[in-house]
Amino acid sequence: MKLILLGAPGAGKGTQAAILQEKLGIPTISTGNILRAAIKNETPVGLKAKSYVDAGQLVPDEVIIDVISERLQESDCQSGYILDGVPRTIAQAEALENAGIRFDAVVAIEIPDERIVRRMSGRRVCESCGASYHIVSVPSKVEGVCDVCGGRLVQRKDDKPETVLDRLSVYHRETEPLKGFYEARGILKTVEDRPSVDETSRAILAVLGCEV
Repeated sequence: MKLILLGAPGAGKGTQAAILQEKLGIPTISTGNILRAAIKNETPVGLKAKSYVDAGQLVPDEVIIDVISERLQESDCQSGYILDGVPRTIAQAEALENAGIRFDAVVAIEIPDERIVRRMSGRRVCESCGASYHIVSVPSKVEGVCDVCGGRLVQRKDDKPETVLDRLSVYHRETEPLKGFYEARGILKTVEDRPSVDETSRAILAVLGCEV
């Protein structure tokens, strides 16, 4: 199954992607992680991306799509994958289509802005592996320590209250239109955020037609 998770920053996409990865046995492809890996491994696409990063510029869409295409050719993606972090805009969605990358379903997690603002202040991310936690709803076993790799958990600048409203504004303007884009293709699945992570996971699996 080839999936995209959509939702505002703080909607729980990272947490749900990790759960779906385990339940469905497919990898989560994090754009940020594979971009860093391509740069570190000095692949041809990685070197191209590095030239933009070193110049302090945003990596252009066509390079991002090349990095994703390269990663999706690896053997662990042959049974499916969950794409995390792209597309963020209609232009990126069109570029993925033009590259021949298709999806079985796009799951949009719906959550009110005011709940996100409350939620974000408790979010923590592993600075080593990128695993996502929440101090209330998804705490690590040891406070401040990643369960996956033992790395230090930090609050990202983007998750601080003073930046959340700006991020939501960008989401509504640039990313939310993707719901209409994928609805027109008949693959959009909408899930209302539930009171718990497990309930939301069950709702997502249900709309995907998977056993809960």
